[in-house]
Amino acid sequence: MLLEALLAVTFVSAFAVLLAPDEYAGRLAGALSVLPLLGSLYAYATFDASGNALLGGAPAFETTTPWVSLGSYTVDWHVGLDGLSLPLVLLTAVLATVAIVAAWDTVEERRSLFFALLLFTEASLFGVFSALDFFVWFVFWEFVLVPMYLLVAVYGGPRRRYAAIKFFVYTNVASLVLFVGLMMLVVATPVQSFEFAALADAIRAGSVQGMFGFSGGQLVGVAFFATLFGFAVKSAFVPFHTWLPDAYTEAPTPVTLLLAGVVTKMGTYSLLRFNVTMFPEAWSQWALPLGLLAALTVLYGSFAALAQRDAKRLVAYTSIPSMGFVLLGLVAGTGYGVTGATFQMVSHGLLVGALFLCVGYVEDATGTRMVAKVSGLADRLPVVGAVFVAAAFGYMGLPLMSGFAGEFLVFAGSFAAPYGGAPLVTAAAMFGIVVVAGILLFLLQRVLMGPFEAPEGVGSVSRRDLAPAVVLVLLSILLGVAPELLTGAIRGAIGALVGGGL
Repeated sequence: MLLEALLAVTFVSAFAVLLAPDEYAGRLAGALSVLPLLGSLYAYATFDASGNALLGGAPAFETTTPWVSLGSYTVDWHVGLDGLSLPLVLLTAVLATVAIVAAWDTVEERRSLFFALLLFTEASLFGVFSALDFFVWFVFWEFVLVPMYLLVAVYGGPRRRYAAIKFFVYTNVASLVLFVGLMMLVVATPVQSFEFAALADAIRAGSVQGMFGFSGGQLVGVAFFATLFGFAVKSAFVPFHTWLPDAYTEAPTPVTLLLAGVVTKMGTYSLLRFNVTMFPEAWSQWALPLGLLAALTVLYGSFAALAQRDAKRLVAYTSIPSMGFVLLGLVAGTGYGVTGATFQMVSHGLLVGALFLCVGYVEDATGTRMVAKVSGLADRLPVVGAVFVAAAFGYMGLPLMSGFAGEFLVFAGSFAAPYGGAPLVTAAAMFGIVVVAGILLFLLQRVLMGPFEAPEGVGSVSRRDLAPAVVLVLLSILLGVAPELLTGAIRGAIGALVGGGL
């Protein structure tokens, strides 16, 4: 019942904060967010799962209870964790707490609603990563959309309504497409439930019946592309990425942290959970086009970042290549590739969160995010400068930080991928790292070095404000020094997919 307790505590905390007076909402939310954080750490410390929950493995903390009957179909409350979902539950708990603490002094109006929405988002994300029944999973998937829309539309920047509506329309249309595709598949299988594992077994066994004018094989193809489209939009792969820069830029920094750090991981996690696991033949058949899509995502995001003059929008564009690296690892289908892709989801969440926080510190201290209007801050804000440099170098793949471990595993696995042209695709994607590194070095040089310049002088940044970014950088270093803290669990879950771990 650990997962039910985790969900219940977080949902109840959200309602408690919503009812609290504005002046106490932030501190109360921070205190209550510690509870799911401790719960997720306990889950990590006691984790014991045998393999992939969709491929016959026994998930940890599993609960299965009949919930709703829909004619001849049964919806089960089925939740559990394996080595693919546990790292993202941990990431969610860490980043939600960091986002709440980072927002203590940045939100002035409707504070109770703001912090309640953050906690509601956290609870919904826990549901997405722990659900093992399609119907339950989809309910939580849609739950995430509502608070995210409100957080951007109500608390965002000058173009917040445009960004929020664009985010809502893109992701809602994508959700509709993947829902229809999966429901067609559910109806066409002899399985009279929405269980992930049962659906995966039916698809792999060739038990999908012809229906809706399609043969069984064609129906599997329709479901594959429907889910691929839905998850590609959520992951912001090119050309489905255009909602991302607007949403990231207009959202308040703590909300951007959650959006970039966890919400886009819903798409890449679900690609691994659905497409890679349920449709292995289609995934292998389309490996080369998907590898090219990954390389295109890396290169386009990298070069698009070159044209940005708003530091926050620049970092937003550099987030797109990281999602391309995740796709590249998943397409490889090797132990190194899939392990690296899962590890990279966590690493990117930590480091991009730290980068967005550092950009927020610069904006708070100087009154602007425009790169051309700020320089020489290293002398005036030395601790901010040090954290900014550490986060940026970790993002570039500095050894002994998590970015290096994730990218190394992805590229090692991708070079050895069995599909034709894999080395060339991987080499093209690797060039994106060079471009991203150049962009971030330019950002650091322009903002931190040279003669001092700022339109409104420089305000102070307190140690308490700096603490969230410092924590994220330290966690990145911890995973860079000891990646086995996560890769051990991940290897156990992907063994049935790739015929072994690393």
